[in-house]
Amino acid sequence: MAWIDGSTGTATAIATAYALDWAIGDPPRPTHPVVLIGRVIAFLERQLYGAAERRARLLGAGAVLVALVVGGTAGTSLLALDLAGRVSPWLRWTLQVWWLQTALAARGLYGTAYGVERPVAAGDLPSARRQLRALVGRDPEGLPASEIRRAVIESVAENTSDAVLAPLFWAAVGGAPLALAYKAVNTLDSMIGYPDARYHLFGRAAARLDDAANWLPARLGGLLTVAAAALCGLRASAAWRVWRQDARHHASPNAGIGEAVYAGALGLRLGGQSRYDGELRDRGVLNAAGRAPGERDVGRALRLLAVASTLGATAAAARWLL
Repeated sequence: MAWIDGSTGTATAIATAYALDWAIGDPPRPTHPVVLIGRVIAFLERQLYGAAERRARLLGAGAVLVALVVGGTAGTSLLALDLAGRVSPWLRWTLQVWWLQTALAARGLYGTAYGVERPVAAGDLPSARRQLRALVGRDPEGLPASEIRRAVIESVAENTSDAVLAPLFWAAVGGAPLALAYKAVNTLDSMIGYPDARYHLFGRAAARLDDAANWLPARLGGLLTVAAAALCGLRASAAWRVWRQDARHHASPNAGIGEAVYAGALGLRLGGQSRYDGELRDRGVLNAAGRAPGERDVGRALRLLAVASTLGATAAAARWLL
């Protein structure tokens, strides 16, 4: 029983959740904590946005929404674990595993990326462009095979941190409650953290908190991905060099690190111009001397994802055993 109690229990919960994520992926949507968090965000947005009345109050209303959702997620999960522990150590451990598994998305990312690559490899670009909508926000119309693959690899690179390594980092810091709180931050950013007419004030707190919550995980994740590149027989030294040289050219202070590391490790030219809702945006070129993505590169990127995420899960579990 000792292995399900205390720090050892958290370590085994992290390892079990990571294995389950790869084995079975996400649970059904109605029971997914992140789905429930999204519903709470949508409800509170309707109440707080309307109550703000004047634009000058939108910034504060958005900050209140962030505090309620993130604080409520962390507090509710801590209370639930405490109550579960009073009933049974097994129940507490099972809750941790469930929450940690739902905070991770390695298998989902892997499967979605291959769902785009398969029709590309078969020459069915219209089908690949349709599948691409599930992975990225850019306009897929008219994209050739190399640009579809670029979009896939950039998404894999960014989400290696956001969807796998960052939740593992926060699990290493505070177990399942902090991993869930991070997912609440991430969900807030994906729902309201846009610089558009509706959200540029209301969603500013969500966007800034997401940047802060990912700052250290993105950098530690970059180091893990460089190490993974070495283990995969890829270009680890180039991954480090492109990170240091080009990551700052990316629009995001965090996503640029993962994409730069992947660009260097795979010898690819990533970033540059993409079209979103008909508008051409330049995200900065990463590894300008690299080549365009080819037929083997999505598979190599996914191998890098698998190794980097396994290193992250091992480190997160080990932290609770020290």
